[in-house]
Amino acid sequence: MNSHPDFSRRAFLAQLPVVTAGLAVPAFAAAETATPGPHWAMLVDTRRCIACQACTMGCAMENALPEGQFRTVVATYAVRTPEGQMGLSVLPRLCNHCDEPPCIPVCPVGATFKRKDGIVLVDGERCVGCAYCVQACPYDARFVNHQTGKADKCTFCSHRLEAGLLPACVETCVGGARIFGDMNDPESEISRRLKAAEGKTRVLKPEAGTKPRVFYIGLEEQLSGRVAGASAAEMTWRPHHQGA
Repeated sequence: MNSHPDFSRRAFLAQLPVVTAGLAVPAFAAAETATPGPHWAMLVDTRRCIACQACTMGCAMENALPEGQFRTVVATYAVRTPEGQMGLSVLPRLCNHCDEPPCIPVCPVGATFKRKDGIVLVDGERCVGCAYCVQACPYDARFVNHQTGKADKCTFCSHRLEAGLLPACVETCVGGARIFGDMNDPESEISRRLKAAEGKTRVLKPEAGTKPRVFYIGLEEQLSGRVAGASAAEMTWRPHHQGA
């Protein structure tokens, strides 16, 4: 059985001519001159997430993150059912690559920018580590990297996309809970899944007006406003350093 039934690698590769056509062009130039192409987004099916943190660890290894800092986590929460029973619910979190990102206008040096394909990135050469963008993000998805002193966040693994690969968190998800693709392609897996689940998907903090491009299926209504919470990855790391 395919470990990623919701998004085949073959289907993803079929979209690559649009992505790779401008690879020889510098990143900033490509963002400014690219013709209409993909608009990348992610769909998270929380019903398939088993909170194994493979996505968290895969991302940390792929992007060489400092110990204890993560671009994506799976937060866990105690929730109460309508019948009054208590249960455990999970919420995979990452940068939402918003269509109206509040992190961009607050940057005093223009280090944070949004590409035409929807990916929000940080120019490390410009970033001064002031953390204004960290404070402006309503999703608690940014941090100042302990090693570089620069703002850091999920990039949808843009370097992997350019090589024809899926984001590391999608590639390592053992339950197939993360579906990634081009929202501008009506035949893409994510477009078909979003259409099939119309009216049943949620985004985090819709009241923020950021138009996030990370969507959720199966997300508990009471969690739509939550952007913080303990993850197994963080809890595993913290005790090791307590008392140090």
